[in-house]
Amino acid sequence: MRELSLHILDIVENGITAGARVITIRVEEASAADRLLISVHDDGRGMPPRKVVDIANPFVTTRTTRRVGLGLSLLAAAARRCEGDIHVKAAPGTGTEVTATFRLSHIDRAPLGDMAATLGTLIMGNPPVDFVYNHRLDGREFTLDTRDLKRELEGVDLSSPAVVSHLMELIRRSLKELVSGGGPTHTKESANGQADD
Repeated sequence: MRELSLHILDIVENGITAGARVITIRVEEASAADRLLISVHDDGRGMPPRKVVDIANPFVTTRTTRRVGLGLSLLAAAARRCEGDIHVKAAPGTGTEVTATFRLSHIDRAPLGDMAATLGTLIMGNPPVDFVYNHRLDGREFTLDTRDLKRELEGVDLSSPAVVSHLMELIRRSLKELVSGGGPTHTKESANGQADD
């Protein structure tokens, strides 16, 4: 995959298939440590220990619709190619957490990609599921939590195209501010685009 956001999309979809109701996506970029961390945690059904041990094997999958599970094995290969690794914590009934690390400056590291489009796709396509997105870059932080947005919008359909378009714009603007170093060290955006400290 050319962008890490597509790996994230694939891992999140695995969680949705496993019955997750809340999925947390965390991205941490630390320039001083030269490290990128991507973590996806869901509260779905989890997976048996034997699957976790063999997670990088593309011929191991929990799905019944296909015999090949490329998502985690491709992410593992991408991380290891960039002096990183992948770790999976899971057990039946307790959800799954996938954490991948990369050397941030590695020449072979794929770009993060369009996280706004990834989140917009997930929100629009999965109305019953809540998503928490937390992005940290050198001490600055952006968090979007659909549970907060649903309370704030008071019954407005979060998955409607107009709302998703607004959210994608908000995410793109917030991530651009993170990269430029503008704004407070801790920013939590709300649905109306205002920043809350």
